[in-house]
Amino acid sequence: MASSFAPRHLAESFESVAVSHARTYLEPGPVVLLTTRHRGEDNVMALGWHQVLDSDPSIISCVVSRGSRSFDMLRASGQCALNVPTGDMLDAVVRIGNCSGGDIDKFAAFGIDREEGHDVDVPVLPQCHARLECRLRDDRAVDRYNLFILEVTHISVRSAAPEPEYVHYEGDGVFALSGRRVSRRRLFRPQMLGARTYSSSSMSQ
Repeated sequence: MASSFAPRHLAESFESVAVSHARTYLEPGPVVLLTTRHRGEDNVMALGWHQVLDSDPSIISCVVSRGSRSFDMLRASGQCALNVPTGDMLDAVVRIGNCSGGDIDKFAAFGIDREEGHDVDVPVLPQCHARLECRLRDDRAVDRYNLFILEVTHISVRSAAPEPEYVHYEGDGVFALSGRRVSRRRLFRPQMLGARTYSSSSMSQ
């Protein structure tokens, strides 16, 4: 007997797609704006490859293109901030991702405000909904995969704000904005996630 908990699709058909389209179906999360500082210079770039690895301590991995200015600045300084923009910033996010900080002052060109970080010597962006300040924890995968392992040391979130609409990149210049949020707390069993992860009270709706 078919389960009543999962939808059943009749007369299904599937087609093969290029493996390079994997991120369309497994996109890693909202686009963030990575800010860095080194030798008195600030930079910002759009970043779409990141993953939460642990919550205690809070560990995040991110892939930064080796050809980018931010790659060198992050590796040299060991500090950065992941700023989470909202849907109304989409055009600015795309423009930030289309150019290099070595050629243009992105903050001035795209009207991006900045403040000093709380725990790191890196600018944070007040126009974004959340700012996660990070320090480089492990650089062993940088040379092989451009993969930085970061530890989050401070988070600030805009207070009294409406539910944010995050930007998700699906590839080929196509973006999706996060939709409505739904709660399934009555079904949720936090103990199945492991002892070191979120409690039910901290689970987002």
